[in-house]
Amino acid sequence: MASKNEITAEQREALFKALKARFEKNMNRHEGMEWASVQAKLEANAGKLWSLNEMERTGGEPDVVHYENKTGEYFFYDCSAESPKGRRSLCYDQAALESRKEHKPANSAVGMASEMGIELLTEAQYRSLQELGNFDAKSSSWVITPAPIRKLGGALFCDRRYDTVFVYHNGAESYYAARGFRGSLRI
Repeated sequence: MASKNEITAEQREALFKALKARFEKNMNRHEGMEWASVQAKLEANAGKLWSLNEMERTGGEPDVVHYENKTGEYFFYDCSAESPKGRRSLCYDQAALESRKEHKPANSAVGMASEMGIELLTEAQYRSLQELGNFDAKSSSWVITPAPIRKLGGALFCDRRYDTVFVYHNGAESYYAARGFRGSLRI
């Protein structure tokens, strides 16, 4: 049996099968990359497989979107059409969660990402993802919020409407059924 941050052999096999199929179906997201190289990197970094599996399990449909030549790292982003269903109805961070007196959500986006071993997308990462397809046409996703905005109680989220990517603000303690977060994982 696998420990908390490990996956079973069966989970590993299912994850690799799903990732390979998604990789091959969406070559526009990673032109010039080969699955064999990605798989070798994954096999050499087994500790990250649990986080990648959590991205998959919560509906993120992770896929490779970038390769960093300097570090030799592959970047996986959540590529589900809408904000991952298993990561919605969350306020922004722990401070926002603690500030709610009633009707608290189950968790915060920053907290859940940390538990999963991933990071929220930045606004720039979100915009680069949107260049690869149309995401969040009916939902929205929290993104990393600059400290000055967060200090004043706000948080940022993004979505795509009218064929345009929008960045909005809301109170960090707010949460909605159609707002979740997209994550990134470097391997």
